[in-house]
Formats: sequence, structure tokens, C-alpha cells
Amino acid sequence: MTIRSLFVTPFYEAQLEDPALVDELEHSCYALAEDDIAGQNWSKEHGYKGYTSYASLNDLPMRDPAFEDLKRALDKHVRAFAKACHFDLGRKPKLDSLWVNILKPGGTHSGHIHPHSIISGTCYISVPKGSGALKLEDPRLARMMAAPARSADAPEAFQPFIYAEPKVGTIFLWESWLTHEVVPSKAKTDRISISFNYR
Repeated sequence: MTIRSLFVTPFYEAQLEDPALVDELEHSCYALAEDDIAGQNWSKEHGYKGYTSYASLNDLPMRDPAFEDLKRALDKHVRAFAKACHFDLGRKPKLDSLWVNILKPGGTHSGHIHPHSIISGTCYISVPKGSGALKLEDPRLARMMAAPARSADAPEAFQPFIYAEPKVGTIFLWESWLTHEVVPSKAKTDRISISFNYR
């Protein structure tokens, strides 16, 4: 008898190598949150518990050297991930968007995908205890119809949801079609992350 594993869903995890850059990015994120009135307004209008620059600023690497340093680091990780995924691109993946997320206690972000990009990810700048995992959903879930539940001790590859726990400096990458969400934060302080898309 032979059982093969088909249609793999890759998920990449790495660490920023420069702790000083993480500290610099935290300062920059808070400075943006204070100065970006459009971002503050968008966050309020859309019920985002905290601040995000998602809809207000699209030039962070040109605006702040810390974000340019982050972009250079991310470029290397994204190229490594694209190679591991055996993408046939003909050129290097290019950063398309990058934004700050400062999530207050109790904040969450429901399940979503990132259209019009090939690789998406998040870099974690501040991860207080209880601030929540990144929840990843099996992309076949909607097609499983009457599929039985998996046993609690099933290996990770068989689970319908995976909870990836970040720490300060963690970089997560995944293919942009993968549904993911941020579980509600039970932390007492802000959870800060920087999300991005590559095309």
C-alpha cells in the first residue's frame, strides 16, 4: 500500500536577525500611528481596534529608513520562499505593499486572503503575552462537505486549522490565496506587526 501527500501548502517561518531594527521599527510604527490622520480615520470608520496604515500610506520604505532596511531583509526571505515553492516567475518577486498594524487589547482581524499578489506575510514587532496567534485555514475546507472531524492528536498536516504563534522578530510567509486571520488579543498592551504583499 502507498499513501502520497499531495497539494502541499507551504508556510515559511524565520527571524529578523537585527534586534536593533525591531526596536527602530517599533518607534517608527508608533510615530506613524500618531501622525497619520487618514490612517486613524480609516481605522475608526472600519472598526479596526487600534491603528493600521493599510489604506493610507503606500510608501513606507521610501518614507523611513527602518522600513527600507526591513524591505531588504524581507526581499531575501521572499526569494528563498519563492524558490522553495518552485515558482516559475522569470524574475524576482517585488514588494507591492507594506503596512503597519497596531492592534489594541481585544482586537482581531477576521479570515481573509490577499488578492493580486503571490506571497504575503507579516513581521512581528511587539508580541505581548496573550496577543494571539495567526490562524491558518486548510484551503480545501469549503470543499470537504461531509468530511469527518480530525482527531485531536492528528499530525499538523491533517488539522483543518493551524495556529502559528509568533514572537518578536518572527517573519511568517505564505501564498496569498491562503485564508488566515488574527485571533482576538487577550494581551494587556499593543500587538504590533508589519504586513506585506509581493507580486
